[in-house]
Amino acid sequence: MSAEPRGQTYMPVVIAETFATLKKREEDDKPRVMNRQKALLADRYDMGDRPSEVMMSGGRKAVQQGVRVRLPEQAKAWTTLTELTPEQIRAQNLFPMGFRPLPHVKHLAGGQVFPANHIEAILKAESRDLQRFDVEFDLPDHLTPEFPPPIFLTTRPDLGDVSQGKLVTIKNYYEIFYGIVTPVQMEGLRLLLTPFPQQQFNQTEDRRSADAGLGVSCLDCHQNGHTNAAFHENPDTRPQAARFRLDTTSLRGMFNQRIHGSKRSLRSIEDFTEFEQRTAYFDGDHVIAAKKGVNLPDRTSQVVMMAQMQNILDFPPAPKLDELGRLIPTRATESELRGEKVFHEKGKCAQCHPPPFFLDNEMHDLHLERFYTPETISDQYNIADGPIKTFTLRGIKDSPPYHHDGRLLTLEDTVEFFNLVLALRLTEEEKTDLTAFMRCL
Repeated sequence: MSAEPRGQTYMPVVIAETFATLKKREEDDKPRVMNRQKALLADRYDMGDRPSEVMMSGGRKAVQQGVRVRLPEQAKAWTTLTELTPEQIRAQNLFPMGFRPLPHVKHLAGGQVFPANHIEAILKAESRDLQRFDVEFDLPDHLTPEFPPPIFLTTRPDLGDVSQGKLVTIKNYYEIFYGIVTPVQMEGLRLLLTPFPQQQFNQTEDRRSADAGLGVSCLDCHQNGHTNAAFHENPDTRPQAARFRLDTTSLRGMFNQRIHGSKRSLRSIEDFTEFEQRTAYFDGDHVIAAKKGVNLPDRTSQVVMMAQMQNILDFPPAPKLDELGRLIPTRATESELRGEKVFHEKGKCAQCHPPPFFLDNEMHDLHLERFYTPETISDQYNIADGPIKTFTLRGIKDSPPYHHDGRLLTLEDTVEFFNLVLALRLTEEEKTDLTAFMRCL
């Protein structure tokens, strides 16, 4: 085990090397970085394309199925682990590596990394390049949300998907939403789609984009108000090595969520919107933000409008659920009905994810440090997660990968994770049924 890393609170402000020197060094190092991440993922997961018969809400992509986390060689089956105590698992180093924190592809640098389909679409639509020269997105397309995702509005549920099957950009948003949203919501959407400088995408000599650019927009990660699995690192932790990878969460259902930010516990969507622009774009460092061109949206005339738009983003339809978030027996299969019973009883899922919105607006600590000894892997010091907010499960089939850092690739992985961590001792049938139920949400 390596010693706990030491680090600095602040990012470097004065950069000693030129952009050309930095770019060449980072490009030369890119093959090593990507090969290391590829090997790590292959060691932890089955990354194959194994679609189920269930489609995501837009009908353009199948939900992936099957447990993808690899068992340790010493463990012959999942039941081998569930029969052990956390202390025994830790002593024998049997906690699956796929259940440990997932490192950023380049952890000591961090920063936003976008999937190829979004990079290509934005380049075509806006001539804005979100490709980094030092890293690439590390998950295959079949393990990410559908592109582009549908958009559902609380104010116009009669319209269904209002996206017209398009990725909403600064170029087409007005045409798509004219006559559907209010002037305040339209202005909020414009701001959500307007690019502003960000740590890796700006004009300075330590950026990670080849060309000096305008930056990124809120909806570059929260694509169509949902998610495209873009990742970066949480801004709340120091030193750098101890920060965790942060998977982009969906903005659907923000109207009924009371805390925001996986660890920051921000108490309104206005607070979240303002904080993201001021510091989270810059790894939580307001000093760097001042250097790179921070956008400081006005609380009363801009932030509130951005919040207004986010607050009308609805969950996808769930035709098998009634108004209280319970299955309608005549519409559900026997497996789904059994899964609902597991969800509310033996699985203990409803304690943190109560219907109808399947979240409790609380933060919880799973104390994963019971299962493994912290160590440095791919430059990440994988300390305990600490308290993390409960994420909603409504529309969960649309939002892979799972957990706050995307370490769980499928819903089956998620069930196995909580079965072990919470000592649920679910049977194989119960796990299958529970997964079937969650695909109904």
